Amino acid sequence: MPSEQYSIRVANDSLMFSAAHFITFDKGDCEPLHGHDYHVVAELAGPLGEKSYVIDFLAVQAALREILSTLDHRVLLPSQHPLIDVTSDSQEITVRFQELRWIFPLSNCQVLDIPNTTSEMLARWIGQQLLDKLRDCPKTPLQAVSIELRDGCGQSAVWQWSE
Repeated sequence: MPSEQYSIRVANDSLMFSAAHFITFDKGDCEPLHGHDYHVVAELAGPLGEKSYVIDFLAVQAALREILSTLDHRVLLPSQHPLIDVTSDSQEITVRFQELRWIFPLSNCQVLDIPNTTSEMLARWIGQQLLDKLRDCPKTPLQAVSIELRDGCGQSAVWQWSE
């Protein structure tokens, strides 16, 4: 028996942010602090609602812009990394990894509940934030969400969630 599936995809120039980060690798190496212009593409799947659409494009774009604004022009730091210590006071954040130490103004940072600031983990964090925001929308029984995070020419990470 044939079945139909529907999804929407949002990808435009306003769905981007610029941020600094660093990641650690398997052998305990840490790359230098550097930045990217990240671009986000979201795809959401689910049944058609009463108005014959999955979810309002504008609602998805607005939610994504709000999420991305919390990352834009920030230093992204992981709070769940086993070897990176992130501490803060009322004015600054201190980050330690092995013999390395960075001190940043508090307002310039975004500490994320992730183990490493890889593109994969950032895509997951964005996707989970989007799901949380869209759960507040009435009658949006989403079945799947995909977030693609492009961090450079020809390379991206994708996070997918499904019911």
